[in-house]
Amino acid sequence: HRAEALQVSGRTYTISELAKEFGVTTRTIRFYEEKGLISPRREGQKRLYSHADRARIKLILRGKRIGMTLKECVDFIDMYDPGHNNSGQLNLLINDVKLRRQQLQQQKKDIDDMLAGLDEVQELCEASLAKTDRQT
Repeated sequence: HRAEALQVSGRTYTISELAKEFGVTTRTIRFYEEKGLISPRREGQKRLYSHADRARIKLILRGKRIGMTLKECVDFIDMYDPGHNNSGQLNLLINDVKLRRQQLQQQKKDIDDMLAGLDEVQELCEASLAKTDRQT
């Protein structure tokens, strides 16, 4: 198992491999590099991303998917310290997830209310059209 772990952690990825894996553009990955969020090794013009770079990209994209800003994603990732207890980081994430869940539930309710209103307007318009058609 240890040899497998070393092989995985020593593996490198090209920008196009990562873009394809995560469904993003190579420009997105270069943007993360420009911001100093990842640090690929260079071989001439070729960028080679480490397992750690890949993990950071994955975590950033997950965070963005749940509504975190790029800064929030990075702040959270940078708090992680594998050699120590990460309970503070985990508690912050739990609180953030709870807050985002409440916000999304409110947005869902607002959308449901808007859809119901649109249904009502559509029904009134269709009824008015049917009435007009019967009169002609």
